[in-house]
Amino acid sequence: MNMMEVDGYKAKIEYDPDLDQFRGEILGLNGSADFYGKNPAILRKEFKNSLMVFLEVCEEKGITPTKEFSGKFNLRIPPGLHSEIAARATAEHKSINQWVSDALKHSVSE
Repeated sequence: MNMMEVDGYKAKIEYDPDLDQFRGEILGLNGSADFYGKNPAILRKEFKNSLMVFLEVCEEKGITPTKEFSGKFNLRIPPGLHSEIAARATAEHKSINQWVSDALKHSVSE
């Protein structure tokens, strides 16, 4: 997935062949905001404009612009993978939670 970031906000970028333009969708908002552009420079400019309008509307309506995340989610994995993770976590003197958190952190920072 192609991502673009502006002012700490991230957007997923896809090509729309029907419009012959790139489409961006700002992620993690309490609503929907998208933007279009023919090239990266225009796309970034439209991202900033769309974000500014979204934030202004949120402020006018007293809405928190971003989704809140608890930091918890359930994950179902095969028993064999669970066993392997538990063994590796123990070997590294970590809880399963810490081991998985570290692995996910490493994965998204690449």
